Amino acid sequence: MDPFLISTASIAVGELGDKTQLLSLILATRLRKPIPIIGGIFVATLVNHLIACLIGEWIGTLITPNFLHWVLGISFLAVAGWALIPDKMDENVETRGHYGVFALTTVTFFLAEMGDKTQIVALALAAKYDALISVVAGTTLGMMIVNIPTVLFADHATKWIPVKVVRAVAAIIYAILGILTLTGYSRVSL
Repeated sequence: MDPFLISTASIAVGELGDKTQLLSLILATRLRKPIPIIGGIFVATLVNHLIACLIGEWIGTLITPNFLHWVLGISFLAVAGWALIPDKMDENVETRGHYGVFALTTVTFFLAEMGDKTQIVALALAAKYDALISVVAGTTLGMMIVNIPTVLFADHATKWIPVKVVRAVAAIIYAILGILTLTGYSRVSL
């Protein structure tokens, strides 16, 4: 399957109920300026995932495909477990200061994404596929698919999103990806 589509779907699933989605919600409800918030999320995600994917591609050249197959499968299973753990976000987001909404969102979102499960998945996907642009574009699109509606509909989002169910579904999808990867089916389907 296409690395762009796999990357988009993997990240969109992982972002549901993630701490960066919670951050998007907090920023949107506190700052109430959706366009600069969305722009900041886009820039932060693009830069963060580009860095992760560059590292992932480099790691992919250092290890054998067979070992990478095991690392990726185990990574998906670990992310499945991680998806079940509720993320918590400090709601004390500083809304005043010398920076504008765009800069505040960009820096805050970039830092929140460091070491996050979606960043780890982006790194792993880049290690698996030799398609840097497709993976970065897909992972960025996956983040935006989840975060744009979160920002635009922040006032209603907490009513729509059953976070426990979303975490469980994300965990199941990542577990399936992990099992398929470890059993060798991903070589054909992914």
